[in-house]
Amino acid sequence: MKYEQPALPYAENALEPVISAETIRYHYGKHEKAYIDNLNRLIKGTEYEDAELEDIIEQAKGPLFNNASQAWNHIFYFFSFSPDGSREPGGELRKAIDRDFGSFEKFKEEFVEAGAGLFGSGWVWLSRDVDGKLLITQGSNAQNPLTDGLTPLLTFDVWEHAYYIDYKNLRADYLRNLWNIVDWDVVESRY
Repeated sequence: MKYEQPALPYAENALEPVISAETIRYHYGKHEKAYIDNLNRLIKGTEYEDAELEDIIEQAKGPLFNNASQAWNHIFYFFSFSPDGSREPGGELRKAIDRDFGSFEKFKEEFVEAGAGLFGSGWVWLSRDVDGKLLITQGSNAQNPLTDGLTPLLTFDVWEHAYYIDYKNLRADYLRNLWNIVDWDVVESRY
């Protein structure tokens, strides 16, 4: 197998009560594992067998794109959190958030609104364009900002499997609670 699922940098129950250990077991342990297993099966014997994951996302279509992007998106999502990460961004990222959204609070409101308003399953992203401008985008299904030439900085998963065990149908509550576990040091390093 080329791609392996990395171990999380925290215990299954470390993000409680925001994300339960049960959700981590299903979401990262089963859903993410299936995307990686499917990706490894789909690349076998293809031009993508030795490709970087980002190259597959940018070039592939159909099931190969879906599984590569979902594998990447989930790792990116889960590695954005920490039980004791910084609660607000600092440095250049904070300056950019204030510049492009007016304030950190306004950014959070817009981000949650974009995630809650996405019809169906997908992702809400904070990304940087080539000029350094920050953008909030929605993406259905396995969409990834890499395909639009953007640099992803943060994502919240809005597929039901990300929140249904803990929040039932209250997607906006889930999104608002995620701010309590975002590790802004990690997000800043991506900026």
